[in-house]
Amino acid sequence: MQVTFLSIILLPLILTMMAFLVIVLYLTNSYQDGMVQDKDHSIMADNMQEFINTTDRAYFVLQEQARMDPRQLEDKEYLAKIDKEISRKSTYLIVRKDDGIYYTGNMAAARQIFNKLPAYNEQELSSETGYYYNNLEKYVKQINFRFSDGGAGSIFIVTQVYSLISRHLLVDMFVAIIAILIFTSIMLTQWIQRSVFRPVNDLNVAMQKIKDGNLDYMLRSDEKGEIGELYDSYEDMRLRLKESEAEKKENIERNKEMISNISHDLKTPITAIKGYVEGIIDGVADTPEKVDKYVKTIYNKANDMDRLINELTIYSGIDTNRIPYNFHRINVADYFGDCVEEVGLDLESKNIKLNYSNLTDVDTVIIADPEQMKKVINNIISNSIKYMDKPQGTIAIRILDRTDSIQVEIEDNGKGIAQKDLQRIFERFYRTDASRNSAQGGSGIGLSIVKKIIEDHGGYIWATGREGEGTCMHFVLRKYIELSQDK
Repeated sequence: MQVTFLSIILLPLILTMMAFLVIVLYLTNSYQDGMVQDKDHSIMADNMQEFINTTDRAYFVLQEQARMDPRQLEDKEYLAKIDKEISRKSTYLIVRKDDGIYYTGNMAAARQIFNKLPAYNEQELSSETGYYYNNLEKYVKQINFRFSDGGAGSIFIVTQVYSLISRHLLVDMFVAIIAILIFTSIMLTQWIQRSVFRPVNDLNVAMQKIKDGNLDYMLRSDEKGEIGELYDSYEDMRLRLKESEAEKKENIERNKEMISNISHDLKTPITAIKGYVEGIIDGVADTPEKVDKYVKTIYNKANDMDRLINELTIYSGIDTNRIPYNFHRINVADYFGDCVEEVGLDLESKNIKLNYSNLTDVDTVIIADPEQMKKVINNIISNSIKYMDKPQGTIAIRILDRTDSIQVEIEDNGKGIAQKDLQRIFERFYRTDASRNSAQGGSGIGLSIVKKIIEDHGGYIWATGREGEGTCMHFVLRKYIELSQDK
């Protein structure tokens, strides 16, 4: 933009100055070649007459005054008035009486030329053609008259020729400026066409491609400045749109997979519930012990369905950022102690040993939503139970002190997770088991919900472990530190 501005302003200005210098030099040489030498009384060329046209007005006024009332020319105030009017145009008066200077508007300059001025001529009252003194670069017109006392008088109008601007110069400069404007207009139009209109047209074609859904149309250019930045912005937009489109397609596929998974997970417990209910109705459960077993199985399957529905509800909250939170100050020891006591009974019924240790101070407090944090713990422990493959399962819960935060570790001795899967288990819909079954299959959104809740609490989560040995989930939560007030 700055280069364009400077080009539009400076280029015509520089060309105009160059044209002015060339024309002035040309006219000056022409004048000097065609002008007469000292005291040449010949008629000047037409261009010279135009060049000194600024003296004409004063000449005709004084000539008329000499003819009508020459006594007025003796009035120095009158002469000073005339001289003042023409002095701004590098012209001054010299009034000679007999052989001396009677009046002049420029004494220093008058002394240089006075002895070279033409003599008084009674027969020729005025010199319309004038005289040019080449060595002094002065042009002189003469008007003769008689003073009232009979003395011979002459008025000379002296013009410094080199300081004037001729009509030829003005005409030539006008023509030169028009030519310069035409030249610069054509040149700048071509430049703008090449540098602006053509890139904008290419960009318009590229945007049309985007509109038509073609996100592979690349727009490359070596242009710099604003146009280059515009091209770069287009490429960034195209790549982001392409990435977004790819992500959108991936999400669609994942949603389809999730619906398929959820349908399968819901269908499995429903089928089991129907089978056990039919068994009770048909009398297959013919003893109180069998009936009690069937009822407990139906209850567990209903709980599985309820868990899946809750995961779907939370998942919809993740996508719309509408997970409800109700934050409170929570004592770490009390809260996790209650959680361990609650999950301990369920683990004991599944023959899984629970180890718990809290290495934080008894008064350590965090800011958290108790219900949402309970979902985090339950989801992690549910995964540990689901993938437990040891006869004697073990789950350890450890609370560690990290100065301004606490670190919670939930470790199991299950079948573990392959190293290639550890970084992806928190992605939505990602499942480590290649073949799903009702025993280990899941929706693939449980750990993504856990990650979302932890991050909304201002913490972060990661996983470690070895395949065949077990998995450990780590998450960090900031402590609540009450600022003390100086009294």
